[in-house]
Amino acid sequence: MNKRRVAWYWKILLLTTVSSLFLSGCDRQYLVFNPAGPVAQKEYDLIVLSAVLCAIVVIPVLALLFFILYRYRDRPGNKAKYSPNWHDSKILEVVWWGIPIIIIGILSIYTAKTTYTLTKPPVKDVKPITIQVTSMDWKWLFQYPGQKIATVNYAEIPVGVPVQFHLTSNQMMNSFWVPELGGQEYTMPGMAMRLWLQADRPGTYYGSGANFTGKGFTHMKFKVIAKPQAEFDQWARQIKQTEKPLTMTVYKQLAKKGLAEKQAFSSYPAQLFTNTLNENGGKYMDKDMKHGKSDMPAMNHNDHDMSGMEHKGE
Repeated sequence: MNKRRVAWYWKILLLTTVSSLFLSGCDRQYLVFNPAGPVAQKEYDLIVLSAVLCAIVVIPVLALLFFILYRYRDRPGNKAKYSPNWHDSKILEVVWWGIPIIIIGILSIYTAKTTYTLTKPPVKDVKPITIQVTSMDWKWLFQYPGQKIATVNYAEIPVGVPVQFHLTSNQMMNSFWVPELGGQEYTMPGMAMRLWLQADRPGTYYGSGANFTGKGFTHMKFKVIAKPQAEFDQWARQIKQTEKPLTMTVYKQLAKKGLAEKQAFSSYPAQLFTNTLNENGGKYMDKDMKHGKSDMPAMNHNDHDMSGMEHKGE
């Protein structure tokens, strides 16, 4: 390998590194690595474990790559051993097949265990609350069955309390994501998905849609505000006493394509979430409904079974 080609490789590596640094300059680049609740913490631990195990393979491979490029480069007087008849090594075969197999096995077990854990409430000794979420073009509607209030483009939750988000869409498929509280979950027309999240400390957490949904998708942002239980209860009472109700006329206007400011409503039409599902051919995905245990509204369609998904409601 001549000097000009080696210099070209180093230029590409330097350009890639510098570009990565500039592209990562967003002020929210570390949200995923700033877990603020037990769900996000478990996912963060899984990311770290995955990175460490992958590094066990990647770092030696990259080191060997640069060593081979340097040691066996084409130059006068290179004394590197040339073995044209060498064809295999049982020891090396075991190493470069055995280590990845072990790593994949560890990751598979840990990932499956973590995933199953996240289908349940993060803590067992605290009564959870439910928030019904509907993604629209291009805004988010949050309904609180327990408090009988609704908000647009922001949600408030009590600190230390498990929150089960029931997610659907009345328009295009989207994805609900609050990076500091946990991973994303899809919102799909005619389906109700579920996601457990919990905030362990007060704060305002950035949330957004993670799918392209047309020209206004960049505005699919919302805030999740975590505050102590007493302040959350006071906020819910204030909304109930001071804001206007969400009527069907207002809802139909809200459901049209377009942007919307933050709003709050003292009430909303009964079965609004259920009707949204039905209008989109919904098949409610909750095995407990077959036994009358769910706090979610009954659907007129066949139920789907999501194995292992416990729901204790409010």
